Amino acid sequence: MSLQSCSAPRAGFPRRWLPALLLLLSPLAACAPQAPRYAAPVFVAPAAMQEAPRGRVGLLLPLSGANRQLGQAMLNASQLALFDQGDRSIEFLPKDTSGTANGAAEAARSAIAEGARALAGPLTLGETAAAAGPARAARAPLIAFTSDAAQAGGGVWVLGMTPTEQAERMAGAAAMDGARRIGLLAPDDEFGRRLAAALRTRLPALGLPPPFVQLHPRLGDSAQAARTLAEQAGPEGLDAVLLGLGGERARTAAAALAAALPTRPRFLGIATWGTDPGLAQEPALVDAWFPGPDPAIRAQFDSRYQAAFGERPPPLAGIAYDAAALASRSLRDGIGSPPVGEALLGADGPIRLTPDGLAQRGLAIFAVDPSGEPRLIQPAPVPGAPGT
Repeated sequence: MSLQSCSAPRAGFPRRWLPALLLLLSPLAACAPQAPRYAAPVFVAPAAMQEAPRGRVGLLLPLSGANRQLGQAMLNASQLALFDQGDRSIEFLPKDTSGTANGAAEAARSAIAEGARALAGPLTLGETAAAAGPARAARAPLIAFTSDAAQAGGGVWVLGMTPTEQAERMAGAAAMDGARRIGLLAPDDEFGRRLAAALRTRLPALGLPPPFVQLHPRLGDSAQAARTLAEQAGPEGLDAVLLGLGGERARTAAAALAAALPTRPRFLGIATWGTDPGLAQEPALVDAWFPGPDPAIRAQFDSRYQAAFGERPPPLAGIAYDAAALASRSLRDGIGSPPVGEALLGADGPIRLTPDGLAQRGLAIFAVDPSGEPRLIQPAPVPGAPGT
């Protein structure tokens, strides 16, 4: 399904949005940091606003099917990215994936046939795998929303927050807090195995011993797995434990570990904890740490989106904003690929693309608070900076 193309600013937004969007420009300029720690050229409008031959970016979005509301929000966010850049040389071609792998492959082929030289999306790992073939054949960079690192490389970049970067961020924070003996309790699936691999690599690099790892069946008894991990640690116990679990399973595992270990460890969590106020119902998890996007920068994006579209964006809208801007940047600079190795400012904070197709994000550290609202402990560092 081919939708009307989007360009900035005339075709990208209906006229009723222009007054609100134009009002955004002055406060954004006033709020921009005067001496940022990282460059933010992706989202800064160029000095010249001259017409030029248009470079086309295909947007691969679920505009029908179960995720159509999310797809529309991602389309809105992509349009906002184009408007923020103020670059009239870029035109968007929204294509409906229908939320399926076959739909994603067809959407990629359709966009490329209509002249797209870069692609943003699609949403899931299955769709990304299907769209990657046409993209690579056309040598069109694909900036996908998935967090599946297995899809990365060969002209495909994944923007989702990976388990590897979550584990590395939490390991570094725990080490700075004095932890030396660190454990992991997670399901025995791809997510849990990537958490384990990241800790086994990161901890020795920090001068710490290897982690104590307990992976259990996805639907297994998390309390029993917690007791097994405590037995592995022995009488010395653990200084910190990363729980690759959420919800009731995380609460159950934390309570069991707190009871089984000689002293209560520092509990560490994963990014999904940020949307689970119920974690604080377990006393062992109060003050537990978990990673998340920079709240101040995200609040600015949410405010701009709401002013433009009259509603708050879903969390994944930020990834669509970043992907659309990065895909556009690859065409605007004439380099045929997104800016690799440069720390840029995204909707959720600093982001840096790597040559192997991954996105390093600056992740803040939050604590589980009895109020149910996450409490900021450490701000987001610049990815790639010394010590990160």
